[in-house]
Amino acid sequence: MTQEVSDKSKKYNKWIWVLSILIPIVVAMLFSVRIPGVERIAFLPPIYATINAITAIILILAVIQIKKGNRASHEKLMKLAVALSALFLILYVVYHMTSDSTKFGGEGMIKNVYYFILISHILLSIIINPFVLITFVRGITSDFEKHKKIAKYTFPLWLYVAISGVIVYIMISPYY
Repeated sequence: MTQEVSDKSKKYNKWIWVLSILIPIVVAMLFSVRIPGVERIAFLPPIYATINAITAIILILAVIQIKKGNRASHEKLMKLAVALSALFLILYVVYHMTSDSTKFGGEGMIKNVYYFILISHILLSIIINPFVLITFVRGITSDFEKHKKIAKYTFPLWLYVAISGVIVYIMISPYY
């Protein structure tokens, strides 16, 4: 690794940690804010669930592309995955700024399964932020050895978050 690559990565590290701390705090704070005069935006949950599903597909395609040695295609797909995740987060926050959380109406074992998936999804969606940002920065700064080392952890976690988001939506959708 050259000194230039190291300097670029270090420059981004401060922003990665600031964003990784601020994003969950800001999202949590915005859950208590209501947009005045705006009614519940009920059409958003299926849209952001679809964005999660597309993100999962994009992540899988990106891994396939890099395994084929197609770095340019991999990079484009990963930039798309990051953009889709950002769009998901914006739509998710906007929905919750106009709507109360929906209560899960299932009972018995399915309720336990739902809450396990939901809680693991939420916790991992917070934990994954610095992993995604570090992995992304290592890729765009051409620090490929370090990128590859962390990507093997980032990919399955990010994929789980994307897929579990879709599962949570499917399970809660009858109760909207």
